Amino acid sequence: MTTPAITFVFTDWTAQFGEFSAVNPVAAQAWFNRATNFCSNDTCNPAYQQDPTGGILTGLLYLLTAHIAWLNAPRDAFGNPAATGQPAPPIVGRINTASEGSVSVGADMGDANEGSPSQAWYMQTKYGSEFWYASATYRTGFYVAQPTILPENSLFFPYGPRWRGGY
Repeated sequence: MTTPAITFVFTDWTAQFGEFSAVNPVAAQAWFNRATNFCSNDTCNPAYQQDPTGGILTGLLYLLTAHIAWLNAPRDAFGNPAATGQPAPPIVGRINTASEGSVSVGADMGDANEGSPSQAWYMQTKYGSEFWYASATYRTGFYVAQPTILPENSLFFPYGPRWRGGY
C-alpha cells in the first residue's frame, strides 16, 4: 500500500468550509477517507502529477469531503451540520418544487442520461457540483498512439528514409 499523497487536516478543511466547523473531527476524517474511494489519493493521480505540491488534489479531495459531509452530517436545530443532532434529511436530489400549505417538497436528480451516470450524485450539493466541474480535466481519457514502423520503400517513403537523401 502506498503512502497517501494528501493528509487530511481538519483545521484547514474547516477554514475553507466554515459551515462544517461544528462537526466531529473524527467523522470528518472518516468522510475524507470515503472521498478517497471516489478520487484516488496517491501520487499517480493526474491532479497530483500536474501539481506535485498537492494543491490541486487537496482542493478536489476537500470538496469531495464537503460533499459527503453535507449529505451525511447530523444537523442542529437550524439545519446546519453539527457534531450531534438529527440525521441529515433523507431527501435525495436537488429541490425543484416547494409548497408551504400542507408542506410539500419535490426533488429531482436531473437527467440521468445526460453526462456520466454518476453526475447526478455529484450535483446534489454545491460542493459536489464544483468537484464535478473541477475534476473534468482528470476524468477524460488520454490516447497515446502506438508507434508504427514503415518499411523503407513504402508508399510513404518512396525514396527511402529521409536521412539517406530521400526528400
